[in-house]
Amino acid sequence: MLLCSLALTLILLVVSGIECDVKEVCGGSPGIPGSPGSHGLPGRDGRDGIKGDPGPPGPMGPPGGMPGLPGRDGLTGVPGAPGERGDKGERGEKGPPGLPAYLDEELQATLHDLRHQILQSVGVLSLQGSILKVGEKVFSTNGQSANFDAIRESCHKLGGSIAAPRSLEENEAIASIVRKHNTYAYLGLTEGLTPGVFNYLDGAPVNYSSWYPGEPRGRGEEKCVEMYKDGRWNDKNCLQYRLTVCEF
Repeated sequence: MLLCSLALTLILLVVSGIECDVKEVCGGSPGIPGSPGSHGLPGRDGRDGIKGDPGPPGPMGPPGGMPGLPGRDGLTGVPGAPGERGDKGERGEKGPPGLPAYLDEELQATLHDLRHQILQSVGVLSLQGSILKVGEKVFSTNGQSANFDAIRESCHKLGGSIAAPRSLEENEAIASIVRKHNTYAYLGLTEGLTPGVFNYLDGAPVNYSSWYPGEPRGRGEEKCVEMYKDGRWNDKNCLQYRLTVCEF
């Protein structure tokens, strides 16, 4: 028990010997410096400064290289207005005389071939009933119907005229075409200034007729002539649609 008291007293003395007054600063040796801390985040960019004056121009650079390839041609422009017609040139010298037609073998061969082709065509069309030859005339139809003026124009474009019979034989040939197509056809006749008097389209008086009994009786109101299927004629206005029959 005594030993314990002595020990406690000794400890208190040691502790009291090292205590410092509150007002005193305890001095000691510096410690080892710590490791530096990590860098912080970069700050924001500052504002742009005032624009400075332009500097002097720099020296001229060296010349460029080789020129590039030419571009493609542009589109063709609109053609200009035609120029004035020039003066007529002088007539050339007269050429040497040619051979008479009967001595030109090449020409005769060509004519022979043409005759053969024409005869073949006429034969085929005759068998089809669309063409009939009477004397020097050829009557033909395209099977289409039109009014008188349209038929006259169609025949004229082909080098012919509306069929106009000038004989019994020609009248029967046209009638056979009309019967084949089971219709009526206009003829190449028109009424003149005198009612009831008809002429051919060239103005010549009619030298053959095949009027239906009692015709013509249009009294100037029916200027054209149509053919019935039996070959008889009737005066009619020119606006009806009738079979196209031309003569050549």
